[in-house]
Amino acid sequence: MIRNSDYIFGIRAVIEAIEANKNIDKVLVRKDLNGDLSRELFSLIKHHGIVMQRVPAEKLNRITMKNHQGVIALLSPIEYQHLEDLIPLFYEEGRTPLLMILDGVTDTRNFGAIARTAECAGADAIIIPERNSASVTPDAVKTSAGALLHIPVCRETSVKDAVRMLHDNGYHIVGASEKGASDYTSIDYTIPVAIVMGAEDTGISDDVLRQCDSLGAIPICGHIGSLNVSVAAGIMLYEAIRQRRQK
Repeated sequence: MIRNSDYIFGIRAVIEAIEANKNIDKVLVRKDLNGDLSRELFSLIKHHGIVMQRVPAEKLNRITMKNHQGVIALLSPIEYQHLEDLIPLFYEEGRTPLLMILDGVTDTRNFGAIARTAECAGADAIIIPERNSASVTPDAVKTSAGALLHIPVCRETSVKDAVRMLHDNGYHIVGASEKGASDYTSIDYTIPVAIVMGAEDTGISDDVLRQCDSLGAIPICGHIGSLNVSVAAGIMLYEAIRQRRQK
């Protein structure tokens, strides 16, 4: 359930929130909304790179029955980071970065569980796409046991472009996939690494899969064909920790 403190409603109120640099997760806009003030809002949303989602009025009414004027901004408990800012910072601090990329993980509980494990494992950041992904909401923070307040989260327009940027900066991209030719333990995680976890139902998207340097498969010995994505992420992360400690 979305609490009153988790959103701002009304066109002018949302404009003022954006201009005040509030941490906004996304703006929900009624499908047929138009007019001069709404165009001012759309221009601000585009300028600030905020995610906007067109929705039916019923969805807005489920959040609040007050006079929302067709606009509700959902607030984020954190400020999203920019990957291009973090990459040089990691190297300046002398780290061997370990990143987690979530390519279409949409379940808030899975997202929170992965963030909790990533933070416990000392991962440097989590990368998620703007669309078709769980985001940092109060529920996600709660599920992560507060981990999302401590680990940087980068929300990028395109996972494919983020992977390309990491490639260009010397990262080894490891995809967790049952299609992998290698056992996940045979991959070297002691170098700068970004581990990619795919969507719960379809796995890693084809465009991103083709960019992976290694595909690691986790052995399945039982009758169920795959692991929950948050469990698989934990296995991959702690293999990286095991190797780095041995080294």
